[in-house]
Amino acid sequence: MGVSYKNLDTLAAFARLKGLGRTDELLTEERIRSAQIPAGSGLSYNYAAKLWTGETLGVLQELADEAELIPKYRALLDGEVMNTGEARMVLHQLARGQLGRDVIHGGKNLRVFYEGEFGRIKDFAEKVHGGELRGSTGKVFETVVQIGIGGSDLGPRALYLALRNFCAGGGSGPGSGQGQRLEARFISNVDPDDASDVLAGINPETSLFIIVSKSGTTQETLTNEAFVRRALSSSRGAALAPEKHIIAVTSQASPMAKSSSYLAAFFMDDFIGGRYSATSAVGAAVLTLAFGAGVVEELLGGAAQTDRLSLESSVEKNAALLDALLGVYERNVLGFPSTAILPYSQALSRFPAHLQQLDMESNGKSVNRFGEPVSYATGPLVFGEPGTNGQHSFYQLLHQGTDIIPLQFVGFRASQRGEDLEFEGSSSQKKLCANLAAQIVAFARGKKDSNPNKSFSGGRPSSLLWAERLTPAVLGSLLAHFENKVMFQGFLWNINSFDQEGVQLGKILTTQLLGGKAGDKELSVYAGLLGAG
Repeated sequence: MGVSYKNLDTLAAFARLKGLGRTDELLTEERIRSAQIPAGSGLSYNYAAKLWTGETLGVLQELADEAELIPKYRALLDGEVMNTGEARMVLHQLARGQLGRDVIHGGKNLRVFYEGEFGRIKDFAEKVHGGELRGSTGKVFETVVQIGIGGSDLGPRALYLALRNFCAGGGSGPGSGQGQRLEARFISNVDPDDASDVLAGINPETSLFIIVSKSGTTQETLTNEAFVRRALSSSRGAALAPEKHIIAVTSQASPMAKSSSYLAAFFMDDFIGGRYSATSAVGAAVLTLAFGAGVVEELLGGAAQTDRLSLESSVEKNAALLDALLGVYERNVLGFPSTAILPYSQALSRFPAHLQQLDMESNGKSVNRFGEPVSYATGPLVFGEPGTNGQHSFYQLLHQGTDIIPLQFVGFRASQRGEDLEFEGSSSQKKLCANLAAQIVAFARGKKDSNPNKSFSGGRPSSLLWAERLTPAVLGSLLAHFENKVMFQGFLWNINSFDQEGVQLGKILTTQLLGGKAGDKELSVYAGLLGAG
């Protein structure tokens, strides 16, 4: 018997949740120590500073059970069609491990296919690292440049930056202290200044480019590819052969798949959406070339471990599930419109941007999975910056603004590189962690003052995802935690979290405009103002 799909506001448990209203539980030592769930690979989810009581958790459990969240996750893992808008399966978890039945499509076992593509990438990277594959002038590759946009850029870029210091620093684990095999750069924006800036900082003779486009027709990516091909063909010194410097990550049905214009091609499919593709060939190619296969295997293993933990039915044992439920409570009962992602780690400097796309492109929907309008709020606005930088910019609004914004902090006890110094009685890392601890308590507790300008209302909820150190496995778990949180929230709101029709209208108008067929006076006027007419 299959699961049923119902709107959030038709569920009896949701009505009970609304009846609970808001609670202002005070932080206690015991609450901080006990309100914590393992989230995979040494990562922990601490929800002590969220707004909940034991009764709240009980009703959230009822809501999870009534909405059949775990059975829906199992159905997704088993290959049921969960992307109703495009009539597709959703298989990003399958790219890092098998938790459900064999998924067969077109006579092909897709887990075997994903493993096979990673194996091909691993073999290719080993030939590059060993000097067997070289550029067209015989020089070894030193740089890899990924060219893609959206999910083909944000996730891989965020993961690359998150792992760079780990591989350069001291400590244990695959890749730690071994340095980078290739430096990675990224081109995403169709703005020519983006490609020009990257090309100005590399040597084309020793550079390998990855073109990432599932369809092989992405306008911005193909434009940037042409920009790079021109630069290679007219390179200073000797003209280079672009086909010796460019590989493709695409679908087997795209025009790029068997083109002689590429040194090699690696494949993805329609069952892994762009924003969920960082653990597919989209991220694996650039990360394996940059750091080696061992680091990427640890990343995938961490993600798989969190996927497995996310099957737990108890909300007090399933970090991603509870995070999702508390987020829906904040959005749909307490009426909080936004969520801030605040990593106290410079390595995660681009992680909020990736999570912004993951969350807002997935759950920014106003109709349910059947195309019917919903009468409740869905995905929140998501933003963030690393701490402590953010403390000196937008935390003013977070502390004393008129909107309460739930906060998701991320922190680590130790740095990645292991380099530090003592200054004024404490190390840099201790200062970083002290700031994080202070912010959690300050947001929760607030401070009364006779001067209203110095008064803090408190009651501003936050959670903390933390680990000893940001390793590849911890990073994989962190990524999967948020992916699964977004998935569970989409199930609760009864929306399709796996298509993105909202990005299509602007693309259509752009294509019409550039093809000279705008047929829209207002569009033509704006285009004229910007020189695009």
